Amino acid sequence: MTSTLGMFVKYPEPGRVKTRLASAIGDSAAATLYRGFLSDLIQRFGATGTRRVLAYSPADAVSREFFEQQSAGRFELWPQPDADLGTRMRLFFEAFGPEPVVLIGSDSPTLPAGFATLALSMLQTADVVLGPATDGGLYLIGLNQQRRAWPIFDGIDWSTSRVLGQVVRRLQENRARLKVLPLWYDIDEPADLDFLRGHLSALPFSLEEALPDASATRAALELLPGLDVLADGR
Repeated sequence: MTSTLGMFVKYPEPGRVKTRLASAIGDSAAATLYRGFLSDLIQRFGATGTRRVLAYSPADAVSREFFEQQSAGRFELWPQPDADLGTRMRLFFEAFGPEPVVLIGSDSPTLPAGFATLALSMLQTADVVLGPATDGGLYLIGLNQQRRAWPIFDGIDWSTSRVLGQVVRRLQENRARLKVLPLWYDIDEPADLDFLRGHLSALPFSLEEALPDASATRAALELLPGLDVLADGR
């Protein structure tokens, strides 16, 4: 059976990506850091699933050329339509289902590849797999739409701390067979950078057998100012 891994990505143009981080470190630094996220994630997930897709934004020639180079043939490219986030995700699942499809974002540079592999495996018996993020959102959504299309994309307050709770309630109302992955984190706010640097420092001492390679993210972090002053604005 075909299994698809999708990743929502943006062209790393200064002033258009990681804008909350940019408020503390500047547009150029935020774009450089996000470029590191992309490099690490595309490398790490380049062999996950039987089909891999970069859903890129904006849907223009510059973005497409950039992600063609980044993917190096490991991913197909799918231009995100000009619509709200919920609509874009719904259209992605419609385009690549009804077989198991897992969609991740590009805000979690240390996300283990094993989480996506586990989600695809879970979808053999589950309708939906969710990856809960520490900020109340989701870092992963997996759907098996062979039974039905699951109505979880409309009427959700995307990009807020209410997302996880709203999606779970919607799935419960529709009696979906739900499974949930371990908690993980996104990097969105200036204070998150201190946590990221600490986590990267701790990874060599982890009990996990397969450590995420985040070399591009590490290199980008080294170019930033002292992160211990970012959380409180000093």
